Amino acid sequence: MEIYRTPDDAFADIDDFPFAPHYAELPSGLRVHYVDEGPRDAPVVLMMHGEPTWSYLYRHMIAPTADAGLRVIAPDLIGFGKSDKPTAKSDYSYARQVAWMQEWVEKLDLQNVTLACQDWGSLIGLRLVAAMPDRFSGVVLSNGGLPTGQPAPRPFAIWRAFAKYSPIFPIAKIVQLGTKRQLSEAELAAYNAPFPNRVSKAAARVFPSFVPLGEHIEVPAQEKAWKVLEQWNKPFLCCFADGDPITRGGEQQFIERVPGAKGQAHIKLKGGHFIQEDDPQGFVAQILTLANRPG
Repeated sequence: MEIYRTPDDAFADIDDFPFAPHYAELPSGLRVHYVDEGPRDAPVVLMMHGEPTWSYLYRHMIAPTADAGLRVIAPDLIGFGKSDKPTAKSDYSYARQVAWMQEWVEKLDLQNVTLACQDWGSLIGLRLVAAMPDRFSGVVLSNGGLPTGQPAPRPFAIWRAFAKYSPIFPIAKIVQLGTKRQLSEAELAAYNAPFPNRVSKAAARVFPSFVPLGEHIEVPAQEKAWKVLEQWNKPFLCCFADGDPITRGGEQQFIERVPGAKGQAHIKLKGGHFIQEDDPQGFVAQILTLANRPG
């Protein structure tokens, strides 16, 4: 497996991400980067990003959550951000991503974790919850899901075809398309920073094909995870955006099927797919509601 590691100087001009880098090496030798802010003995909020972003997506949410007395950990998935990037698309799979992040959680021995997730952060994060439920105390889900072979919505089918066939793959422009707020040139540059060349984009290119919509090898694993979630009595809170055409209405299956979602104050946030850019305050408020709940 050939690995690309984005040079540190690619991130030198980012001035709105003031968090010290932390690294953990997996048994495979792959290096995972993560942000770790707040008291080390406090309950953990695990902020998991999606495609094609990195932990920078949570920059407006990390400090307010840590300032509330919680330990915030925000990793970069393998293939993204400051984490190692295998250069071949064949190096990646949905199952492998789940396994890598499970190894990372176990290496850090994270306990009493509230998962805050969106996009691929939910596809991977919810599989982690199902695989090690004793480590998690709650879930705050926005603009994500755990599909089990449903037909692909038209906007997603278009996105998947673009990722596969387009000769160019402009990371920052893709993020902007999923955001209602106009990003600054500096913010766009920060989203581009981890991906300075073609080989660094292998994961970003292949991830859309891993979503288990239609016939897919991961459907049985998804159904197994759902069986755990259907017995999940710990708090599960949905805060989807009001302007995301890809995940619109996706919260309903969780509200109906997850016991821990019953009676929760599920709300709509204001924004597009990358709600961390459009309504970070609203997302933080939901996290604090759940993470600070007694018991």
